[in-house]
Amino acid sequence: MEQNSTTNVAKEEYVQYIVIRLGAELFGIDIKYVENIVRMQRLTRVPKVPAYIKGVINLRGEVVPVVSLRLKMELEDDVIDKATRIIILKLENEGNTGVMVDEVREVVTLSSDMIEKISFDTKEGKVSNITGVGKYQNELISILNMNCVSLEEAEATTALA
Repeated sequence: MEQNSTTNVAKEEYVQYIVIRLGAELFGIDIKYVENIVRMQRLTRVPKVPAYIKGVINLRGEVVPVVSLRLKMELEDDVIDKATRIIILKLENEGNTGVMVDEVREVVTLSSDMIEKISFDTKEGKVSNITGVGKYQNELISILNMNCVSLEEAEATTALA
C-alpha cells in the first residue's frame, strides 16, 4: 500500500498555461494548444457567420478564422488597443483557429492541486467554457475549456470553407 501512495504523489501533473486578460479577468490556456501569438492585424469579415467570429487573417499563406473570446463568453465587445493579440490555437481534428484576447500576460506552471475543478452544473455559457480555477500568486486564473471552443469552431470552419 505504501508504494501505491508514493506512486500517486509522483503522478502529480504540472501544466503550463498562457495567462491572458479579457477585461478585468484572467484566463489560462493550456500551452499545448498554442501554435503562435501574433499582434492584432486587419481582419477580413466573412458574411453569414456567428457574431463571435470576427473574420479571417492570412497567416503565412493560411486563412485562419479569428474568434472573439469576449463575445464567445458573452462579455462586452472587444476593445482593440496595442496590447490586443491573436493567439493561434491548434485544435484536434481542425486547422488553426485564432482567438482575440485583450492581453497576453505570462506563462505559468500550475500543479493539479493548484486548480479547483468546477463542481457545479449550470446552463450558463460562461461556466461551460471554464474547466477550473487556478490559484497563482494571489490571483485567480480561470482555466479555459478548449474542447468547448473546438466543438463550436467546427461549425465556423465549415462555414468558412
